[in-house]
Amino acid sequence: MRSLHADALAVLGAWSAPDPEQERHRRRIVAHLERHPDGMSRSCFPDHVTAGTLVVSTDGTEVLLNLHGKARQWFAFGGHCEDGDATLAEVAHREALEESGLPRVDFDPLPVQLDEHAVPFCDARGTVAHLDVRYVAVAPPGAHHAVSDESLDVRWWPVDALPDGIGSDMRELIELARARLAAG
Repeated sequence: MRSLHADALAVLGAWSAPDPEQERHRRRIVAHLERHPDGMSRSCFPDHVTAGTLVVSTDGTEVLLNLHGKARQWFAFGGHCEDGDATLAEVAHREALEESGLPRVDFDPLPVQLDEHAVPFCDARGTVAHLDVRYVAVAPPGAHHAVSDESLDVRWWPVDALPDGIGSDMRELIELARARLAAG
């Protein structure tokens, strides 16, 4: 995972945070990686870097979310880095395809949002923090999605009628994704 670690440092070192909160997350993740050569691996406890993707419709009016099997909440797609991953973008893209069942997506290789969240079910040693780097992808029109082993459901949601329990970080991610889509 050395090349993945180096890629993450390069991507986050060059990324321009859109606001002070995102800059705080950026600095936190970079500091974590500078202290932990294994910071990309799920074995790094209690924090490790993850990557994910919000899949949006071509017109930006809908988002494809998954009902996470363990958390029992609706989220964008994402997860842990694996040994064969070379870049953060590759992790996020792989997770989007695996968890959505979509055959392909138009993937934007620049992060759109950073987040940190506690996950109590990720490690037997206790709660971990996922230092999440989030991307955006557009699903092809008419593409069929499927439920993965990690999800209870995968469903399109209108952005103005999201499921109950969607947090402010997900709402912000959706707005950032829509703005990125509108900017072309």
